[in-house]
Amino acid sequence: MKISRSFSAEKPRLFAGLLAAAFAATLLLIAGSFTSLSPNSPFLCSTSAVGGSDDGKSKDPTPPQLEAILHYATSRTVPQQSLAEISVSAAVLRSLGPCRFLVFGLGHDSLMWTGLNPRGTTLFLEEDPRWVHSILRRFPNLLRSRVVRYPTRLHQADSLLSSYKDEPDCLLGGSRNAKCKLALSTLPSEVYEDEWDVIMIDAPRGYFPEAPGRMAAIYTAAVMARGRTHHGVTHVFLHDVNRRVERVYAEEFLCKKYLVKAVGRLWHFEIPSFVGNGNFTSFC
Repeated sequence: MKISRSFSAEKPRLFAGLLAAAFAATLLLIAGSFTSLSPNSPFLCSTSAVGGSDDGKSKDPTPPQLEAILHYATSRTVPQQSLAEISVSAAVLRSLGPCRFLVFGLGHDSLMWTGLNPRGTTLFLEEDPRWVHSILRRFPNLLRSRVVRYPTRLHQADSLLSSYKDEPDCLLGGSRNAKCKLALSTLPSEVYEDEWDVIMIDAPRGYFPEAPGRMAAIYTAAVMARGRTHHGVTHVFLHDVNRRVERVYAEEFLCKKYLVKAVGRLWHFEIPSFVGNGNFTSFC
């Protein structure tokens, strides 16, 4: 059958529209599963929310959920992660109820992550202030983001990994310890003052030598998880594990023995607290 040129030209746009619509429909189903929880369902992590006095028991969709559904239903831009990868994190967020969710990276998927943590606290850390301004301008009052500076560069990954064990501050110090080259010691105070139930690492950039790389983000997530004092494990999600640096640093700091699921380019770790376990000489 002969196909006209005009129809052929429309096919990529049609496919993108169908993909976005399918994603929005799936997000609607996921959001519905969150809001169908019984008012008496127990929550396993902290219930403090950003703004408002909602007690977390209302079954009505939150503004971020509604905005996310509308946004993805009318946009050709879909999140970088695949639906299978997103579903892993979404299942954990649902099981925890409203929780404290720290995300390294701000992007096209940020409204989705906020919507998947209804009435919880979701904070995004981003390196590019212009990008932060661009995203927040599109979604005012719906997203919380802070600009951060990363002291490392991707080309330093091997030297940082080989030398950190010779720096006692990297093992004994906290995430704010400026004496450790891998520590992110200049993050906003609210990052250190909270204990995060879920940490997603999908930034900073790590695909060219002068990029910050994710070495410090992975190390810092591991330190935060091991210093947890609240009950339960810290769920850490790392994306782009097909890249060597992400994979090697995950095995060094997040530990294969704590890896509970691997889907596509996403690894999911459940890391227990090290508080009260005395001194140790390695993360794994």
